[in-house]
Amino acid sequence: MPDSLGPRLKVGVVVPSTNTSAQPELDALRPDGVTNHTGRMVIEDDPMVDEPGFDHVMHGIRRSTRPAIRGLVGCDPGCVIIGVSPESHWEGPEAHGRVLAAMREAAGGRPVTMSPDAINAGLATYGVRRIAVITPYLPVGDDPVRRFFGDNGYDLLRVHGLGMPSPAKISHVSETALRDAVKEVDHADVEAIVQVGTNVAMARLAAAAEFWLGKPVLSNNVVLYWHALRQNGVADRVRGFGSLLAEH
Repeated sequence: MPDSLGPRLKVGVVVPSTNTSAQPELDALRPDGVTNHTGRMVIEDDPMVDEPGFDHVMHGIRRSTRPAIRGLVGCDPGCVIIGVSPESHWEGPEAHGRVLAAMREAAGGRPVTMSPDAINAGLATYGVRRIAVITPYLPVGDDPVRRFFGDNGYDLLRVHGLGMPSPAKISHVSETALRDAVKEVDHADVEAIVQVGTNVAMARLAAAAEFWLGKPVLSNNVVLYWHALRQNGVADRVRGFGSLLAEH
């Protein structure tokens, strides 16, 4: 017999223990018959204001991801979302396959969705390469983001960091700050705007921004969930969170 509340799909999600945005945003995206089940990567709310601090936080995320996945698989999810931004596990295109395989092994062979694959798939859906990116970081954190998009062949025209000093503080970014960031990075030559960072609550604002800009605005949490649903046979269109989930 199928799960009583999630007969279509049980989605496992692992996020850092400091993250308070991903779980409520992903829950708002659920189609009927799909349930989400969240595990936590245990990290500290350490400062990310310089390179050693940023690297320390990234190391904590990498160290704690697989234990968090293993702690989640007891509920037998149909797939697992790794709820961190693309650069968190990024070690270059050649290494990505090995990282993804390690995550799948920790998940007991279940399908795994990571931000690099989800963002690439989302941008490919629109056929765009010239992008602007919003990050939650100070400049020290923006460099790995640039590397990820550069490694994947995008023409990265603008990057705007929101300057959050620690992982937990990322959830404090206001919609006003996000609106201003979108206005800052937008330009006629930008084909799409991408927001990275799963602790940034931008799902609804991204949809509004698409309406007034007339171009794709991809928020990290929405693109992750869209990719997980579509990869696992759930084709429902969910409205109110942008064109990717509503139309593709």
